[in-house]
Amino acid sequence: MRNAEERLGMEQLKQRTKEFALKVIHLTESLPTNRSTDVLGRQLLRSGTSVAANYRAACRGRSPAEFQAKMGIVEEEADESALWLEMLASAGHVPLERIQPLLQEANELTAIAVSSIRTSRKNQ
Repeated sequence: MRNAEERLGMEQLKQRTKEFALKVIHLTESLPTNRSTDVLGRQLLRSGTSVAANYRAACRGRSPAEFQAKMGIVEEEADESALWLEMLASAGHVPLERIQPLLQEANELTAIAVSSIRTSRKNQ
């Protein structure tokens, strides 16, 4: 059973991953329309929204192993989101300054997922 502090932290991270997903949605909706931005934007949209969905699933994990597996997906999808953001900037489709906060959040969410997995394994 999780204590009140853990539940609060989980709720805060649920909100944070949801806000990340919403920002990804807004960014992808604003991209210029061409073949490469369509592909990159679709990939970013998929991975960015997956972060929130899989974190929610991790919170519902029935075992430490299930929690760790879902957090592994969160880690992968957050890191993949960072890649697509970098690609959009490197290809010149979006100024780096515009996506820098979103890129930083993707990297922070990746680090949080890694830390959560390590802590869960240590506490097992």
